[in-house]
This record gives sequence, C-alpha cells and structure tokens, in this order.
Amino acid sequence: MSMQPLTAKELEYIVDSMSNEELLLKQCAAAGAAATNQAVKQFCESELKAHEQHLNGLMNLLQQHQASAPQQPAMH
Repeated sequence: MSMQPLTAKELEYIVDSMSNEELLLKQCAAAGAAATNQAVKQFCESELKAHEQHLNGLMNLLQQHQASAPQQPAMH
C-alpha cells in the first residue's frame, strides 16, 4: 500500500503543529524548572514527555511521507 503525497495544506498543518509542540515543550520545561511544588513539577514533566511524543510522531509522519513526495516541484 503506497501513501499519497501530502498536499501543501497538509504540510502547512504539520509544520504549524510541530511549531506549536516545540513552543509547548519550552513552556513545560520552563514551568517545571520554576515550580517549587513537587506536584506541579511532576505535572510539567509529564506534559513535557507527552509533547515530545507528539513532536516525534509528527516528525515520523513527515519522514514516512518523504518517499512519496514529488522530487520536482509541480510546473504550472
């Protein structure tokens, strides 16, 4: 079963999602480092791991679809 190439719009959504996940990673790391309450620190660490998984999943998605991407831009 071969994958269809991603559309430009789909690629935009994935790139935007990756940017959002990177921002959330930074925010969780900063909040966890600044937290003095152990429960808050643990929550931030948990969220940090979740956002790392999301980012890795998006990167894997792009890598899987890279093989089906056109090698030359479409000529219009």
